[in-house]
Amino acid sequence: MKGFLRGLLLSVLLGIALTFAGCSGGGGGGDDDINPPDATAPTVVVQPLPMPGPYAVACTNVAQSFNPEWDEEDVKSYWEGTGHYVTELLTDPDNTLIARVTAPLDTELYGSFAGEEVDFVVIACYPTTADNAYSNYPLPTGDVVPHMQTGSDPPLFADASARYPVVAFSHGFGDSPISSSAYFTAMSAFASNGYVVIAPFHGDFRFSDLNIDNLGDVISLVENQEDFTALQALRPLAVSAALDLVLTHPQWQGHIDETKIGGFGASMGSETMLLLAGAGLTTSYFDIGDSWKQVTRDTRIKAAVGYVPYFGQPILPAFGHDQDGLEGINMSFLGISGTADTVAPMSEVEIGMSRLTGTRELVALSGVEHGFDLASTNDIFTWALLFLDAELRGNLATKTQLSTMGSVAGGGDDSVVIFYNGL
Repeated sequence: MKGFLRGLLLSVLLGIALTFAGCSGGGGGGDDDINPPDATAPTVVVQPLPMPGPYAVACTNVAQSFNPEWDEEDVKSYWEGTGHYVTELLTDPDNTLIARVTAPLDTELYGSFAGEEVDFVVIACYPTTADNAYSNYPLPTGDVVPHMQTGSDPPLFADASARYPVVAFSHGFGDSPISSSAYFTAMSAFASNGYVVIAPFHGDFRFSDLNIDNLGDVISLVENQEDFTALQALRPLAVSAALDLVLTHPQWQGHIDETKIGGFGASMGSETMLLLAGAGLTTSYFDIGDSWKQVTRDTRIKAAVGYVPYFGQPILPAFGHDQDGLEGINMSFLGISGTADTVAPMSEVEIGMSRLTGTRELVALSGVEHGFDLASTNDIFTWALLFLDAELRGNLATKTQLSTMGSVAGGGDDSVVIFYNGL
């Protein structure tokens, strides 16, 4: 038995090693089987949407106390859960959004965290008035939280009588919503275009400190798979709890359209979105994904966008063997993948998206690796905003536009791999 497991582990390592070497990355080639046989590739080039959008952006209270001797990485260790958590820095926790999750008593999914209560700090950003007098809140990284509420300040909406659609936001593995300028760009793109953005600090490293794109950690990953599975399984529960918290909060009730909730996930955040839709999560690496299990299903989330979406590696798919855990998932989903991404290979995204039964579309960014591609900023958020407008707001004109849209003018080199099927 030990010899068999050792041999299997070596095969796992070999598969991941080939992935890191670039042999499994790149643009799929499976689109001929996914798109209808008589379908013509869309070719219309559209102009990018203005970034940011027409509204100023404000955010909720995340006031913190920073040691002046800390460097940027010291601060991020709290935001990201490395030996600490952001709750230890909060100076006004009573006026900070904090969601609490009790992990279900399921050791297969939650390992040693089964039954435990876990807190998740939440930041919400929203469209505000042009004359909002709340100050920007500077962070040690050089970024600022725009027009941040302090104390018991209420949110100041651009239109106090409006009910705004929602984007549930899930950052990448080991990050936080405020760890990089790219996340502020993303949250601002949605909030400035009329969405309330709700983003938990997942604090991934509280559950597993493994780096999924580091080959030297693979053996440790296999030996400690329960913690890594728990990390992934807790993420969608945190998003649902964050939605519950904001939707029932006295300051937010009456300002949110609960029938129009979508999502945006970066890397593992994209996996989180699909787990929220009811996808099955791989629970064992020793049988190469044959074991998978549904984590949750939050029917409030109607559509989601995944940037460099993480569907696992060829030898270790995220949603079971051959991505079978995605079979029949009908949440509308737009994937935006990099053709040179070896951490979240586009080939796995194509396989997974072929299992989805709802509206779907996959856009390829030529030559883009894993991470935020600055040159493609307008491409990424033009695709994302149009897709959410079509699928959440039901804009028929936008649906028609997506059915013929082949790329966004300027920026990076973007093209459609799986054609929009929402008409």
